[in-house]
Amino acid sequence: MILTDSLLLDYKRCPRRAFLNLDESKYETRHKQTEKAFLTKLRQESATQVEVILKNFYPEAQELQTKKQDIFDRARETEYLMKQGAEYIHNGVLVGKKQETGLTLQGNPHLLVKTIGNSRWGDWKYTPISIHLGRRPKPEYKLISSFYAYLLEKIQYSLPIQAELILRDQKRYKVNLVDWLPRLEKVVEGYTEALSSQVEPELFISRQNCSLCHWHGHCYSLAKEQQHLSLVPGVTPSRYKFLQSQGISTLDALVESPITLFETVLSYQAIKTLRLQAQSLLERKAIIKSNYFHPRLAKSTWEIYFDIEAEPEINLEYLLGILLVNSHTKEEKYHALLAVEPQQEARIWQEFLEITEQYSLAPIFHYSEYEVEAIKKLAYRYNTSSSRLQSLLERTVDLHHHVIKSVTMPVESYSLKSLANWLGFYWRDSGVSGEQCVCWYDQWLKTGQKDLLDSIIRYNEDDCRATYHLKDWLLGFLSSAQ
Repeated sequence: MILTDSLLLDYKRCPRRAFLNLDESKYETRHKQTEKAFLTKLRQESATQVEVILKNFYPEAQELQTKKQDIFDRARETEYLMKQGAEYIHNGVLVGKKQETGLTLQGNPHLLVKTIGNSRWGDWKYTPISIHLGRRPKPEYKLISSFYAYLLEKIQYSLPIQAELILRDQKRYKVNLVDWLPRLEKVVEGYTEALSSQVEPELFISRQNCSLCHWHGHCYSLAKEQQHLSLVPGVTPSRYKFLQSQGISTLDALVESPITLFETVLSYQAIKTLRLQAQSLLERKAIIKSNYFHPRLAKSTWEIYFDIEAEPEINLEYLLGILLVNSHTKEEKYHALLAVEPQQEARIWQEFLEITEQYSLAPIFHYSEYEVEAIKKLAYRYNTSSSRLQSLLERTVDLHHHVIKSVTMPVESYSLKSLANWLGFYWRDSGVSGEQCVCWYDQWLKTGQKDLLDSIIRYNEDDCRATYHLKDWLLGFLSSAQ
């Protein structure tokens, strides 16, 4: 059995993913999905970052000459360069063996740097540097760096003093190997035990971690078939383990189980929310949670529905979408305030201010906190007065907050798309997401292909209209409940 750095990262994030990737031939043709465009974009950005770091700080780093497919030949070439005392080695291959289990270990550090110390070759040894896109030193980054250090100790007969991370904006962090090597040992032991059994690891659908995985469709189909509790909003991995320990594996059991069963691990409100969610899914209907009715939800003559498309990599809000609705005449007008190039962000911000101030009494409905945070950021960036900003913020209404507070809905996720779909609203282009729009905007900047902008605008307009649809339903639902 083999353990590579990528499999180790997979296992840390999801044991099931590592299991499926280890035996792709068994599942690939039927279940594995094509890599999403957004993940491809991240890979390209990561490769670009590595190139920039090498060019700026390690221009003399030596590349291996052996073909990338010949892993063991590349490992031998890496060891030869280390023996020769190369100052820097880019994309080296480290291979070792865990004798007690027969596990073959393989790592591909971005950079190996020669340092002072003792090794099998003389008074020098190597330390690994890993380069990542993240803004902070995540635990998985430290784990992989310690894996490289572990392999280096086997090869050069000397443990590196430390490992190093280079993150976004060229920030550097040291990895404490005294702390992380014991953790690595535990993870490797878990990997060996879990994947040598040939039994598929436990299924769990995580909304945050699973969406970009190429096995998501396969796992999600199984979860739907089993009516898996991980599809219930509010069931976290730790809560799921607790439910398993109590023999609760179905929605019925979750609804019928006594509240006292949960009192040692959950608050009363959390228990109530979880059981209500299961009941809503079982009955396939929305259930009132609170009679609280915010005055801003009532119909106004003019209403604004607002949604933003952004490119986080270059810190740009490139599309401010506004849907203007007259609740009396049913007149609707959509404004796509678009920065066709990044320098136009200031212009679209001013246009946004002009439109919102023209309809100064209109509440501004949006879904999630992002829009408010973006408004604050743009106001600060373009020197908008505090009074002007405050007036704007006082009109914003986050529908996500009001939905969560007032109603339980029979959905697997409280995303705008999930709620709107349940209410019968569908986007004109199926399968498109905000992440896809980020990719399209990047392609537009490179190619000037206008239909990419048209697709982004269409998606944003549908986001605004979905927000309108949801608000209209919520108003009716809460009014009926009252």
